[in-house]
Amino acid sequence: MEQRHGITVPFDGVPLHAQREWFEEAAALGYTDLWSSEAGGADAFTPLALAAAWVPTLRLGTAIVPAYTRAAATLAQTVASMAQAAPGRFALGIGTSSHVIVEQWNGIPFEKPYQRVRDTIRFLRAALAGEKVTEQYETFSVKGFRLGIRVDAVPPILVGALRPGMLKLGGTEGDGAIINWLSAADVKKVATYVGGKEIVARIFVLPSEDPDIVRFVGRRAIAAYLNVPVYAAFHEWLGRGPLLQPMWEAWKAGDREAATKAIPDELIDELIVHGSPAECRAHLARYAANGVTTPAPAFLAAGGDARQAMRDLAPDAA
Repeated sequence: MEQRHGITVPFDGVPLHAQREWFEEAAALGYTDLWSSEAGGADAFTPLALAAAWVPTLRLGTAIVPAYTRAAATLAQTVASMAQAAPGRFALGIGTSSHVIVEQWNGIPFEKPYQRVRDTIRFLRAALAGEKVTEQYETFSVKGFRLGIRVDAVPPILVGALRPGMLKLGGTEGDGAIINWLSAADVKKVATYVGGKEIVARIFVLPSEDPDIVRFVGRRAIAAYLNVPVYAAFHEWLGRGPLLQPMWEAWKAGDREAATKAIPDELIDELIVHGSPAECRAHLARYAANGVTTPAPAFLAAGGDARQAMRDLAPDAA
């Protein structure tokens, strides 16, 4: 499969209207893809809609959109609109997200996550093909919906995946998988379930050679994610249960300081790319060597000059 070179957008601390030059420079530097995310900041689609007009050479993807937070017809309309705005250049990444985003922030029960993603893929494939959809899926129903705009080619649908069930779904009903918060070595384990299809990886990069900054930012980023149940289960499956148990126990006891202190340096070095530009490029290359076809580095805000980091880590950089 073709090796692509993505980057995560939008860039932190820069208003969306001011990111055009960043996007244009990314294309000039040899990046092939822009991948957006959706949690508590910008939504996943607006940055890509801007990019569709600003940089007509780049592929645009979501990594990821939660399957729960948009109703079926609304999601189909949004995906179809992006497919028209960037014909042949848009890929939809969809996943469960987490109980924090779905249930706590949006008030939607986080139930049957595997089934919800599977049902959403099946609905979208039918709707984007122009079919009139009347279907009682396991997790939602649709009655008499037909998309009112034409999509010449159904965009690829990739599945945000952590453990075997979702990874296999990405390789069967999906067009690949999107992975997150894992080491380069972990990629070998997850890639076996995707069946040779595309693997996009959001890889967190802290472009700093200051060990104090790396440890401080790294511990807080890891604590914020790996205490979320879906990520805790993922890393337990990867074999890090004993390593992370002290952090999990302190977090559950409400001692956030002890939890962050319990994160070992070796885990920060595995999960967060940091160091000199050459060291960061070499670390990212290990992800690609182990099966990631589309790395999409995400620069952590405390890492200094994100624009310079984009240049330093570009495919065309020396």
